[in-house]
Amino acid sequence: MKLRSVWVVAGLLLTGSATAAEGDQARFDALLDQATQRYHLPGIAMGVIEDGKVIYRGTRGELVAGEAASINDETLFKIASNTKAMTAAVLARLVQAGKLRWDDPVTRHLPQFRMQDPWVTRNMQVRDLLIHNSGLGLGAGDLMLWPEPNNFDRSDIIAGLAHLKPTGSFRSDYAYDNLLYVVAGEVAAVAGGKPYAQLVREEIFQPLGMQRCQVGAWSPEAVDNIAQPHQREGNRNVPAERDSAQVDDFPSMAAGGVRCSLNDMLRWMQVLLDPAQAPGWLDAAQRQALWTAHMPMPISQRLRDWDNTHFYAYGYGWRLSDMDGQWKVAHTGTLSGMYSSLALLPDHKTGVVLLINGEGEDARTALMQAALKHYTAPTANEDVLHYAALIDATKAQRRSAGHVRPALPAARPASVGDLGAMVGVWKDPWFGEVTLCPRDGKLQFASAKSPRMTGQVMRTGNRLYVAWQGLGEDADAWLDLKRDAAHPLLQLRAIDPDIDFSYDYPDLEFQRLGDCR
Repeated sequence: MKLRSVWVVAGLLLTGSATAAEGDQARFDALLDQATQRYHLPGIAMGVIEDGKVIYRGTRGELVAGEAASINDETLFKIASNTKAMTAAVLARLVQAGKLRWDDPVTRHLPQFRMQDPWVTRNMQVRDLLIHNSGLGLGAGDLMLWPEPNNFDRSDIIAGLAHLKPTGSFRSDYAYDNLLYVVAGEVAAVAGGKPYAQLVREEIFQPLGMQRCQVGAWSPEAVDNIAQPHQREGNRNVPAERDSAQVDDFPSMAAGGVRCSLNDMLRWMQVLLDPAQAPGWLDAAQRQALWTAHMPMPISQRLRDWDNTHFYAYGYGWRLSDMDGQWKVAHTGTLSGMYSSLALLPDHKTGVVLLINGEGEDARTALMQAALKHYTAPTANEDVLHYAALIDATKAQRRSAGHVRPALPAARPASVGDLGAMVGVWKDPWFGEVTLCPRDGKLQFASAKSPRMTGQVMRTGNRLYVAWQGLGEDADAWLDLKRDAAHPLLQLRAIDPDIDFSYDYPDLEFQRLGDCR
């Protein structure tokens, strides 16, 4: 009888475990389906870890819309700014090995490094490169990184920093940047004695078994199973910026250039949540350094309303906050046509990751929120559609407040007479030369170092603007001539108030070099 009772109890436990697993699968499947359908996503991969174990993997959609190759858990996605945590981890490994210190001056490793203020140059430490406290404005200098491809290299980026004017005080104001992560990657390369991409492979991918991840230069044909970015045109998902035969080791790699599969990201999360998953890989001191609140961040009203957030700060490559009384460590990643999101609840060894190959900003937000609430506020029972409605309501409020791209009067191609003294060759100290010259019967704005920053000059009413080729109208820019300076300055200004911050037009001031060649 005792033996029979043991078997009965064991059977009940196994049945209960199976039932719970089935419930998790159904719950997350439902959320994933809601997000995919509500936002018409071309493809998505989602993974969930609970108490250190992977309890859910879900994929939907195609590598390329309409081409029938399905996404699976080995499909590569651009993780974009979720790369920053990996860059920070490489530096942490080098600190652990005694090859650098967090408080080393940057110039100890990169003597050529300069900020506009000499005092900031001397006092900028390695740690400052990671926490967005430099005093530079939001996205300052990002036009040296995007749109891709371009002809800027890492030395151009380091040299360009000296010409970017701060908008705040060093170590006083939070403003998200990408350029200093490029510098951080170069610091790692010097301290580690190897190129950044090789360090990432040797310090992260290989020891942790992240077998599909790619960094630096690689061949898409050899790797295969790669999600391509999409943009939404009408009611269709259209492939955009598809991979060429060779992916180059581009300058923004340390800020947002890594690609990984769902399985790779789940392995990354497990190691971060549980040191026993990779003994000796990163000691307690460096793990603490990564997840310490180094720079306070402003708390949005949405965070207060949705998560009852009381603190928000940046660590080394991570955003730290409280969510419904639980500690949360997270980051997002955004590139044209690619979105990622990773969130951890370390006290519970729990986390969620999302990888999307389409215009998925709102989908990412709503799905991640609904998935996390299952753990932080399980009785709320709030799904993707609930958060989608809240997002829509906020957008409607912004539109009613005039926060939309203004409707422009009918536009026509500008003439040489319209531009007058603007016609010619101009140069910005960090962005380099541009031309405003006739080309094929049209007036064209063209950048020498960023070929995709090419567009036709248009006139609407009494104003001029640049309609970029292939960047979408959201990126279009007013073209102005500032005459009250010692020398006339050509400036670009955003038309859309909600333009992506990486179009950092306010940092550009072009001086005239001469006539069209």
